[in-house]
Amino acid sequence: MSAATFAAVAVTLYAAHQLADHVLGQTDRQANGKARPGWEGWRHNLAHVGLYHAVMAVMLGVTVAVLNLNVTLSGAVAGLGFSAVTHAFIDRRWPVRRLLELTGSAPFARLAGNGLNGLYLADQACHWACLWVSALLVVSVG
Repeated sequence: MSAATFAAVAVTLYAAHQLADHVLGQTDRQANGKARPGWEGWRHNLAHVGLYHAVMAVMLGVTVAVLNLNVTLSGAVAGLGFSAVTHAFIDRRWPVRRLLELTGSAPFARLAGNGLNGLYLADQACHWACLWVSALLVVSVG
């Protein structure tokens, strides 16, 4: 694995996350429904995760092709698979809230104002940490 390949993959996954989580990979209905209890919530969540990872797969594929990166199909599947599983879990919302409670930051989870809130910021931090692991998997598996 080269550091340059890791850097290119990590930047691509971060850019894809921003585009897919906030513009192309999630409808308002999915965003509002993905944390609901039971199958209804999972249905919205999995639809979002599917759209999100379609955007991510296209952007990663273009990056690998244009830059001629040494990335294997098994590496891409491992990285995107890890991302899909962790993204779906994080987006149920209760895991992030629980993490903040366990780390003594329950008030941050309730912080809200001007469209941003502590739970959203912690959600994004968890996604970015998982994307770092995904990038490591993409470049090291296979």
